[in-house]
Amino acid sequence: METLRGRVPGLTERELEEQHESEQDMGPSRLIVGLGNPGLEYSATRHNMGFLCLDRLASKHRLRFTGKRGKSVLARGAISGHDVALAKPQTYMNLSGESVRDLLRIYKMPTSALLVVYDDVDLPAGTVRIRERGGPGTHNGMRSIVDEIGTTDFPRLRIGVGTPTDGQNLADYVLGLPPPEERTVLDEALDRGVEAIETVARRGIGAAMNTFNT
Repeated sequence: METLRGRVPGLTERELEEQHESEQDMGPSRLIVGLGNPGLEYSATRHNMGFLCLDRLASKHRLRFTGKRGKSVLARGAISGHDVALAKPQTYMNLSGESVRDLLRIYKMPTSALLVVYDDVDLPAGTVRIRERGGPGTHNGMRSIVDEIGTTDFPRLRIGVGTPTDGQNLADYVLGLPPPEERTVLDEALDRGVEAIETVARRGIGAAMNTFNT
């Protein structure tokens, strides 16, 4: 890579790339991470609500996931007038915390500027809830995040997918495809999730909680 005065001596190509990114990228005001598993076979499963919500948000605001940093694919742009980064970790769910840890470090952001979007079996299907902090519950992706960043003090948006009622294994349930009637309910929840994220970006977590936790 060249600078205005030519190549900087003594730096590797990767170090030059990171220097350039640092010069060009002062960091977004908020990092929004959607949890899921990469791969077509997982794309429409209950466990990919985080990915699906961010895809819908990005499409609405004409953002594209063309960047790659911190073991994630990234989209960057303005939402509700604020500069945000959307991230979909490519580590698979159980290692999501590695990506979140790296992105917080890269952007030099406090955990209060993080918003994690994910599916929750402890909420009825179609329910949307926002919390400022709290434990990871039964969600392995959230457990990974808490383990890697060392705190539960970060905002999250949960999209309820319900629990199996026929004795089905929980892992099989969340990695399964919802039936048509449930897809309709989850589709509506994804729209509310998009609106909730826009409210967080525009007015903050407190206002979003007051609006959507009803």
